[in-house]
Amino acid sequence: MPTYWLELSVTAEPEAIEAICEVMSRFATGGVAIEEPYTLLDDGQIAEPLPGAPVTVRVYVPDDSGGEEARLRIEQGIWHLSQIGFGNIGDITVRRVAEEDWANAWKEFYHVSHLGRRTVIKPSWREYEPSQDEVVIELDPGMAFGTGLHPTTRNCILALEDIIRPGDRVLDVGSGSGILSLAALKLGADHVLALDITPVAVDATRANAAANGLSSRIDARLATLEGAEGEPFSPLSASVVTMSRDEVGNYDVVVANIIARVIAQLAVSLVAATRPGGTLIASGIIADRRHEAEEPLSQAGLTDIVSLIEGDWVTLVGKRAN
Repeated sequence: MPTYWLELSVTAEPEAIEAICEVMSRFATGGVAIEEPYTLLDDGQIAEPLPGAPVTVRVYVPDDSGGEEARLRIEQGIWHLSQIGFGNIGDITVRRVAEEDWANAWKEFYHVSHLGRRTVIKPSWREYEPSQDEVVIELDPGMAFGTGLHPTTRNCILALEDIIRPGDRVLDVGSGSGILSLAALKLGADHVLALDITPVAVDATRANAAANGLSSRIDARLATLEGAEGEPFSPLSASVVTMSRDEVGNYDVVVANIIARVIAQLAVSLVAATRPGGTLIASGIIADRRHEAEEPLSQAGLTDIVSLIEGDWVTLVGKRAN
């Protein structure tokens, strides 16, 4: 029997995307796909993002009673966001899709993408000949993840290109598809510990690591850091292994592409996981909420904080004090 899903999608202005993702992730545990608009170059083979244009967010829930309840909750949450001034938010569209049909249909929307200055994302079914200094990550996004064109992903990769040194140990908190973990390894890191609170993300990170021949250098776990007051931030905390600070250890580079509120909740642990003198990259931050993330990170001991800004999105990069 085929497996069916309900695809819920909404298009909105960039400033509303963080809030929409937060609503959707409360009721759907399979991950949220953020699809930036793009134009195609090189005879339709390479995707070039269109900054500032409306963004589409998609989520998938099972086509059953539980999924129907999740759909209603998500629709209510998005309606409330539209009423309290989170920018221009379109209507939610719902589509019933068979998993095996979707697995092939979505491929037409994914193209070779240049992220950063020399990092290239290539779907497995596309052809691409890299230049000498480029690193290529073969990445099949799957149902739960977007194209990788989101500004927060691009800025994290820009930061990694500047920061990663041969032999670095990296911690990726909220790994999603594993795109940042794989970028760090391709850029020269020795090992990555990738944490996520959803099984589909952990499975995707492992599968994408295998596709790139990097399985031996990445440890993907269903886990989260310790949050404020000793509590893990996770809607699924009962089934998630909480990482102690001693177990996490000290990493040369820590990257957390999440949202401002979660970064604030995990600020102490994120900084503690970074070795003295090491670098922390915190992203997924909408500009209006920058202070919600930056102040807790600074209080936890992050110094020399600089920002990478694209449109309404901010990425913070800082050093742990010695």
